[in-house]
Amino acid sequence: MPMRWSTTAGKIMRSNEDWRPAELLPSTSVPGFSEAVGRTADYLADLEPFRVREADALPEEPEALRQDPPRPVFASDGPEGHRDRMRDRLLDRGPDGLADYELLEMLLFLVQPKGDTKPLAKRLINQFGSYARVVSAPVHELTAIPHVGRHTAAAIKLMHGGAVRLARAEVIDQPILSNWDQLMAYLNAVMAREKVEQFRILFLDTKNRLIADELQGRGTINHTPVYPREVTRRAFELHAASLILVHNHPSGDPTPSVADLDMTRQIQRILQPLGIALHDHIIVGNGSWISLKKEGFV
Repeated sequence: MPMRWSTTAGKIMRSNEDWRPAELLPSTSVPGFSEAVGRTADYLADLEPFRVREADALPEEPEALRQDPPRPVFASDGPEGHRDRMRDRLLDRGPDGLADYELLEMLLFLVQPKGDTKPLAKRLINQFGSYARVVSAPVHELTAIPHVGRHTAAAIKLMHGGAVRLARAEVIDQPILSNWDQLMAYLNAVMAREKVEQFRILFLDTKNRLIADELQGRGTINHTPVYPREVTRRAFELHAASLILVHNHPSGDPTPSVADLDMTRQIQRILQPLGIALHDHIIVGNGSWISLKKEGFV
């Protein structure tokens, strides 16, 4: 069927009138444009015989088939769902049901309420070597990691402080010599991963109960100055009946040095005439320790 430009409708319309190419575009100065539009109109007109007759149309599909298939619905989806599942695992199975990075990941939930904290948790574990090393790392080393600010570092150090206090609660006011495993768990939590050497004294009463645990000094990576007179003075102030000396080796090897043995003998000689017993000198490494008493040096 011929087509023409309808000035009323503003588009090409089917018409029984004779073909008038000029009416397709009443005014144009582009050469060949009217011819191109005319050929397009002829092509569209030639498609008329190929139209699908209404009787030949496919039957309409049922309403149920036209609807999208139902999506599976999960109880928890997205990052919030992951956090819910992690909390459920912690509460149902306890901390042992979580890997080290997952425990750290959940700790980061507290200071990073949005987003995925798993990549940061794994980065921290890879950087420091273990969960224990992460929580005991110095603040300046933590904040040097990308995406670890002071709030995140504070949360991590809070976890470390809580672990130390929990371990201390197991030994405070308890007979130390009969609770050796708890004592070593506490000393490992406090000292094992220190980057510099520190010297501590455990002051005991007449029943060998822990009166106080005091840090006497910090030194370099392999030396801490110890002043026997200060040790003695503090023992008198606390009315201590006995002492246990403790220091760490940042190298991780608790083998005593000659200086360690000399210092132990010197303090023992000063305390003995005063009626204050030196029960032991413990050297803490990374995951290991040595008792100088068990080794026969005290």
